[in-house]
Amino acid sequence: MARPVTREVRLRNGFYIELRRRGENKGIKIWRENYEQIQIAKKRYENMYDVHYVGEVKDGKILQG
Repeated sequence: MARPVTREVRLRNGFYIELRRRGENKGIKIWRENYEQIQIAKKRYENMYDVHYVGEVKDGKILQG
């Protein structure tokens, strides 16, 4: 069993989507540099996962988009 995380995760500047398996509450975040790339990623993963758009991250804060 691994140790718990001791520091906060810092997100890079860019755009994020979250991929979740159907029926689950937690997922993984996928990062892309621009909005066009995030749209391509959404189409790629929507058949296998529930895809949720997180938004744009700038200076560690999530901007609603």
